[in-house]
Amino acid sequence: MVRGDLSPSVGGVLPGAGGLDEEASRCSSSSCSATITAIMMSAIRRNRDDSPESGRTRRKSWSETLRENFESKEMKSGNEMRRGLFIREEGDEKAYRRSRRGCAVTKASESFIIKPPKKNPLVLRMVVLIFAMICGIYICSVCLRQIGGQSNLSSLTIQVVERPCEATDIEPSEKPFVHYPKPRTFSREECACNPVRYFAILSTQRSGSGWFETLLNSHINISSNGEIFSVKVRRSNISTIVETLDNVYNLDWLTSASKNECTAAVGLKWMLNQGLMQHHEEIVEYFKTKGVSAIFLFRRNLLRRMVSILANSYDQKAKPLNGTHKSHAEILAKYKPTINTTLLIPDLKQVEDLVTKSLQYFKSTRHIILYYEDIINNRTKLVDVQDFLKVPRRDLKTRQVKIHKGPLSSQVENWDDITKTLNGTHYESFLQEDYKI
Repeated sequence: MVRGDLSPSVGGVLPGAGGLDEEASRCSSSSCSATITAIMMSAIRRNRDDSPESGRTRRKSWSETLRENFESKEMKSGNEMRRGLFIREEGDEKAYRRSRRGCAVTKASESFIIKPPKKNPLVLRMVVLIFAMICGIYICSVCLRQIGGQSNLSSLTIQVVERPCEATDIEPSEKPFVHYPKPRTFSREECACNPVRYFAILSTQRSGSGWFETLLNSHINISSNGEIFSVKVRRSNISTIVETLDNVYNLDWLTSASKNECTAAVGLKWMLNQGLMQHHEEIVEYFKTKGVSAIFLFRRNLLRRMVSILANSYDQKAKPLNGTHKSHAEILAKYKPTINTTLLIPDLKQVEDLVTKSLQYFKSTRHIILYYEDIINNRTKLVDVQDFLKVPRRDLKTRQVKIHKGPLSSQVENWDDITKTLNGTHYESFLQEDYKI
C-alpha cells in the first residue's frame, strides 16, 4: 500500500505534495504505485541538488507540473467511473509509459486497492432453474403414473396363462395324431393334458361294425359315438359334415359315450354310403389335417353280408317283437330269406367295387384294415386295434349276440339256386364254410 501523503517521509521537503489527495485517492494497480514512487523520488533528488532559492521554485514547479500532468480520464470498472491520472516528467520516460497503462486513484480512500471484476450470476441462475424444472417434471410424471395405476386397478383382469401340454414319450412321427381337446360343454380338469387320438370306423352296413364298436367302448379310455351320419341333415353338405366332426373330436358331442376315466381315443362309426364317398376328397384332407386315423372294417364273405341285410330288413318291417330292442337272435335266426339270383352277382360286384374304391381314396391316411371273420377267428386282432389307437391293452367284451350261426345252406331258402349261380365265378368261395362259431 502506498499512501497519497508522502510529505512526512521527506521531512516536509515537498510542500504541497499533500494536494495529491485532493486530485486522486488511489491507484488501481501495483504498476501505478511504483510509477508514482519513482516520480516523487526523482523530484526529491533534484530538490536536494538545487539552491534554497531555486528549491522553492523547483518545488512549486514540481507541484504545478504534478497537477498539470494529472488529467481526468473516465474509466469503466464494474459499475463505477474512475478518473485517470497521467504523469509525465522530463527525463523519466519509463515511468510515463507505465502511467499511460492506466492508474486510477479513488477519492474515497487514501490507499490503493485492486478490485477483481464482478462475476455475472445469470448463467449460474439459469443452470439452477433448469435443474429445478427437470426435477419437477420427473416428480410430477411419477405421481401421475401412480395415480393412474391406482385408478385402473379395478379394471385390470388377471389372465391365467395355461402351460401348453406336451407329451415327452411320443415319437415325432406320432405327434400329428395326438391332440389335447378343450371342450366347451365341460371341463376335462385333471385329464386336460391327457393326449387324445381321433379315429373313424369306416364300414358298410351289416359288416359287424356295431358289434365291433361295443367292443371298443368296453375299453375305459375309448369313446365311439355311433353311427352319427345316419341322420341326413348332418351329411347334407361338406360344411355340416365338418361341423359335426369338429363337435365329435372336441368332445362336445352330447350323445358321446361318457367315461369316468380320461378319454384317450374318441371317434365314430361312418358308413361308406353316408356322404363319405361323395365328399371323399374333402374328408381325406380333413383326416390328414386333424390327424384322424381310419379303421376299415369289412366282411370277406359278401354273401353272408347279403343274408344279414335281408334279415335286418325283415326285422324292421315285420317287427316280430313289437319293436322292442332286446336281443331276439333266436327269432331272427329262424327267418330264411330268398335271394334274387338274377341280381346276386351284380350286387356282390357293386359292394366289392365300393370297398376297393374306399381303400383307394383313403390310402394316404393313417389307417388299419380289419375283417369281421379275422376278429371272430383270432381275438388278438383286437390287441392290434388297441396298439393302433395307442391305448393300454385291455380285455374287450360285448353283450351282443350273433344272430346267424352255422353254414349258409341252412340260412337261405333257395340255396340250390345260389349255388348254381356262383359256381364257376370268383365268388364261388363264398359258398364254403368260412368260419365256425
